Amino acid sequence: MKPQSLTIEQFRALVQAEQQKSGKGKKQSKYHAKKVGGYDSGREYRRAGQLKLMLQAGLISDLREQVAFELIPAQYALCGTDLKGKPVRKLLEHSCRYIADFVYVDNATGQTIVEDTKGYRTPEYIIKRKLMLYMHGITIKEI
Repeated sequence: MKPQSLTIEQFRALVQAEQQKSGKGKKQSKYHAKKVGGYDSGREYRRAGQLKLMLQAGLISDLREQVAFELIPAQYALCGTDLKGKPVRKLLEHSCRYIADFVYVDNATGQTIVEDTKGYRTPEYIIKRKLMLYMHGITIKEI
């Protein structure tokens, strides 16, 4: 009996159907958080809704999302000069940044608040939290 041959399109359709049956195919995040409403997790989505209500009520102001803070600047090495005599730099290490979920001003105290919605505190996050305090004097409010 001659083995059946498939076209590439038929093979892809077969693989896709098998993935849908088994529930695979959609890549899960590292800590099983599901994206909701354009946010990285349901917790972050709910907190964004709460903060938007607080903004409308006048309890907070200047609400910003996904705000980057530089913790360690990029590292460069001088490699000489170009033909015009300008120094040429080579990037050795990219900058290290912390991206806060929310930054806003509490109108009652006038204090700027940096918030992060956390389900699991990774070792990387703990180091960045300490660097935020050391470099910027900012304590991150964890929700």
